This record gives sequence, structure tokens and C-alpha cells, in this order.
Amino acid sequence: MPYKSPFREGVKYLEDKKTDIFFTTLNKSEKDYSETTMYDDYDIDEEYFHWQSQSGTSDISPTGQRYINHELLGCNVVLFVRERKSINEITEPYYCIGTAKFINYEGSKPMSIVCFREVIVYE
Repeated sequence: MPYKSPFREGVKYLEDKKTDIFFTTLNKSEKDYSETTMYDDYDIDEEYFHWQSQSGTSDISPTGQRYINHELLGCNVVLFVRERKSINEITEPYYCIGTAKFINYEGSKPMSIVCFREVIVYE
């Protein structure tokens, strides 16, 4: 039987791989998400993505600084996206849409981050 991780947050940092994985649900409903987890995540266009950090993440925290300075620190960011949490009570899977590079941010707790996404193309 496969091991199921207790992971529940929208981001997972793999310290040994120096990689942050952002899990985003684009269309959130109030029945599935609390007020503090209705993050504003969306495609800006084909190259840029807007992602909101967890509500407790400040721009001066170690996590916020890792997001801002990920390239300088040699860290990677990978985006996984799904349209909605479920369809007909069946959980929708996340799809890897590529890696991301930090461009800028606004705010704190949560941080609104704009990143350039490097799209993965499968042939």
C-alpha cells in the first residue's frame, strides 16, 4: 500500500533538494476553503503567474526570504496547478506546469508574488 504523506499545505519545501513546490487551486469555493486559505492564485498571461503565500508568511521571515531570493540561494520553485479541488466529489489532480522564477512581490502575511513560469513542454 502506498504511503500517504500527512502534507496538507499549499506549499512543500524539500530541504534536501532545495526546492519549493507550490500547489495551487485556481477556482476555490468557500465550502472547500477557509477565509484564510482563499489564496489569490492565477495566470497573469502565458509567461507570468500570480501566487499568494500562506497567510502567516511575511516578507522578512526565513520562508519569505527564500521565496524572494531563491535563485541567489540556489533554490528551485516548481508550480503544480489544478482547476478546482474536486469534480463530482472526485479530487482533481495537480498538474506540473513548470518551474518559476521570482519577479516581484507586494504585501506580507500573505505575500502576493509574481513569478515568471518556465513551461514544461512534453513532446
